[in-house]
Amino acid sequence: MTDIAPNAWEKLPPEATASAPPPPAPTFGQEARRRLWANKPAVISIVFIVALVLAAFIGPFFSPYTYYKQDLKLANIPPAFETYTVSDGAGETTRIFLNASNFNIYEVDGQGHVLGLLRGGRKDLIQKSQPFTFGDTEVTLDYSRLPARLLAADGSEIRPSGWSWNRTYLFGTDQLGRDILVRQLYGAQISLTVAFVATLVNFFIGVFYGGIAGYLGGKVDAVMMRIVEIISTIPLTLYVVLLMVVFDSGLLSIIVAIGSVFWVDMARIVRGQILSLKSQDYIAAARTMGASPARILTKHLLPNAIGPIIVTLTMLIPSAIFIESFMSFIGLGVTPPLASWGSLTSEAVETLRAYPHQLFFPAAAISLTMFAFNFLGDGLRDALDPRMR
Repeated sequence: MTDIAPNAWEKLPPEATASAPPPPAPTFGQEARRRLWANKPAVISIVFIVALVLAAFIGPFFSPYTYYKQDLKLANIPPAFETYTVSDGAGETTRIFLNASNFNIYEVDGQGHVLGLLRGGRKDLIQKSQPFTFGDTEVTLDYSRLPARLLAADGSEIRPSGWSWNRTYLFGTDQLGRDILVRQLYGAQISLTVAFVATLVNFFIGVFYGGIAGYLGGKVDAVMMRIVEIISTIPLTLYVVLLMVVFDSGLLSIIVAIGSVFWVDMARIVRGQILSLKSQDYIAAARTMGASPARILTKHLLPNAIGPIIVTLTMLIPSAIFIESFMSFIGLGVTPPLASWGSLTSEAVETLRAYPHQLFFPAAAISLTMFAFNFLGDGLRDALDPRMR
């Protein structure tokens, strides 16, 4: 052994020291979160869904109107209208707007608030006209030809002074004079409640049913899957109609119908995941160590299949919303005066040609919500896929 003198040991200069160790690798959760936040459509969808839920359940408290209060004098008012300025001859002016679809004239203020319906003179059904008096000024509503128009005393047509937004009813009113915005928010409550409750039921039934079928396999799996096939062959519309015989038509029937038959897709997906995972080495090790089937299923198999489960769960929500809207559209959903997006769409179809805006709002809400959940599902699918690392 060679002796080394003590003075032979010297410290290395700072630039020669070893570099700092690399930071630890990100966990699967951190990687999934990073990929999800990098997906702009998914992030926008999350913001939209959160805003929709807050507006649906908190927004009605800030409105002076309810979903059932009717005012027939203010029926079918649009969210925007052309205003006219009429002088009464004494220096005072009145702002009005003409609802050309029902031949009513309403008074509005400078900010666009609807002040009320104006009553005119006796209608001339032969000439198809009606006089209105503003102080010393007389204005005639002429609806002998469409669109209706306002005529001055000398017979000249009064031209509109500009457009104004409806500040009293932001989305306008329906054929019974109810505020469409409040009914839209209450409709969002109904549709989202049905979707989330039905999806929650689907989660518990589908996950454990499919997990048990996939883990046990054999004859048990064959019998359980035949039951799933029988349930999936029953048309959902027929199933809802049969439920109407037992329950009254309404929200409960829709929730029971969707929740009792909508879980079959989740069960199939979970079964396929469990069949592919139960042959892994760590499952064999758990069996060797004496773990019970229930512990293996809940502690090892289902947590490792949580990615496809969450993605499927996200995709089931827009499907449930669409089914609820369709059932309400054909009259098998909520009963009046309750409102859902489907019932609002059904009511708006009756007046589509005269008031298309009444159909636009619920149809747009259904479309945007389904787009948002589908974009979120696509983002979660990419974020939770280990192969994307």
